[in-house]
Amino acid sequence: MFPYSPTEQAITPAKVLFLALLCAVWIGTGLIGHDPWKPDEAYSFGLVYHILQSGDWLVPTLVGEPYMDKPPLFYITAALFAKLFSPVLALHDGARLASGFYTALTLLFIGRTGRELFGKGRGWPATIILIGCLGLLVRAHQLITDLAFLTACAMMLYGFALSLRRALPAGVVLGTGMGIGFMSKGFISPALFLLIASALLLFRPWRSRSFFNSTGLALLFALPWLTLWPGLLYEHSPALFKQWAWTLNISPWLDYVRSMRAAEPFYYFSMLPWFAWPAWPLAAWTIWHARKKILHEAAFQLPVVSFVVTLLTLSLLPTVKEVYALPLLLPLALLAAAALGTLRRGAANALDWFGIMTFGFIAILMWWGWAGLLLDNRAKITRWLKDYQPGFEPAFHAPYFWVAVIATVLWMVLVWRVGRSMRRAVVNWASGVILLWVLAMTLWLPWLDSGKSYRTMVVSLKEALPKKYGCIGGERLGDAQRAMLQYFGDINTRRNARHVCDWLLVQGNRVAKSVENETEWQKIWEGGRTGDKLERYRLYQRIKPGKSN
Repeated sequence: MFPYSPTEQAITPAKVLFLALLCAVWIGTGLIGHDPWKPDEAYSFGLVYHILQSGDWLVPTLVGEPYMDKPPLFYITAALFAKLFSPVLALHDGARLASGFYTALTLLFIGRTGRELFGKGRGWPATIILIGCLGLLVRAHQLITDLAFLTACAMMLYGFALSLRRALPAGVVLGTGMGIGFMSKGFISPALFLLIASALLLFRPWRSRSFFNSTGLALLFALPWLTLWPGLLYEHSPALFKQWAWTLNISPWLDYVRSMRAAEPFYYFSMLPWFAWPAWPLAAWTIWHARKKILHEAAFQLPVVSFVVTLLTLSLLPTVKEVYALPLLLPLALLAAAALGTLRRGAANALDWFGIMTFGFIAILMWWGWAGLLLDNRAKITRWLKDYQPGFEPAFHAPYFWVAVIATVLWMVLVWRVGRSMRRAVVNWASGVILLWVLAMTLWLPWLDSGKSYRTMVVSLKEALPKKYGCIGGERLGDAQRAMLQYFGDINTRRNARHVCDWLLVQGNRVAKSVENETEWQKIWEGGRTGDKLERYRLYQRIKPGKSN
């Protein structure tokens, strides 16, 4: 282990309070005040909205159709938050509080893991480094089930770290984490548990009675999570159970393994330089500095093994997606936290000044760009911003403005007054990330919401429809679009229904071919989201009577 360096300042109660407030500001900013954004938030809220409307939590459903891609734990949690806060928050804002809940748990467990592995003083650095990772910034505030899975991974890491010392609590945490992961993302959670546990057995410190007892207890405590919902689903509908377990999960992976055709085998590895900054260079330093200890000390083996196993597992999945890489940040943050006791002062100061200068420059650009939009100056950046979001009308929002001012002033005070220690670089980096996020979610929130929300498009479509109409067929409509049509306009579209519906909503682009058999259809409306020059939506009414209405 890296010993706790006596040259580092102790974490006093005042510093603990300050760091907790820093985490709270980072978690809470951006959770409320904007519509569900495309694409992930929109379809996720569609699943939450079904639970709120029907009370059915067993079968994930999107616009009346089963959506069996993932188990429903995150959507159930989001529905509970939305219901609880419905008197004061819009449903989508209340639902997004579930993201803050799971993110807070992730920070808690990664901090506990850092303390358990590397001793006193290593918990808070792990949490702060994780906050500073660029890949987590936007995703941590979105309504996506991957955040529940991230919490599960953090819990499993803590359970593994605790397993060498306290078997019973380690088994409880491990099993609960595995269960939460299974109920949020499916089979990948128990797969990671088994693979990491097996890989750890290659090292002598993990071949102990305490570790075996912990893993056995973990399977016991995970059993209710792994069986209750699948059992109820099978009892409700064997066909839906088969669709979830086999058609959408096991079969595609087996087909992928048999084909041995990896589309992008180095996708996750290649994205780490920006996605995991600044954790990865600090983690690399830890591995280099402790290269002779990795084979002998469990504190280093757990994060290294979990990172390698997770990276290989993700690389072998049939699909690649940037959000799937979130669990890779956890072991990197732990290794990075261990580096602070041995990091050379020159390297720490270089990272510190790089962060201060970078975030200060970007903050100035954000203030300048916002002022240019508001004052309508004729700068090139202002014209570009207006062209990117045509139709957006900037307005001065006093609460947003004063929050942005306070955040900017506090950041300047912080980077000026923060004490000299090896933690300074990571604290300043995290505070810079938080500053930019606060500015984005205050000054720039109306501009961002204008381009990412479906509200204005759906309202315009709703006005074009008569008060009474038959069914509406949807052609080439994505899950996100169908969910937002239902939420904002109470418009339920049906797939593959052009022959039975007298109304047809088609998604395409500006130069897309019009609906087939134009003599049979009359275009009633055309529109799209503000600022989106690719997506266009066209509403048609049948001229000739259809088979059914």
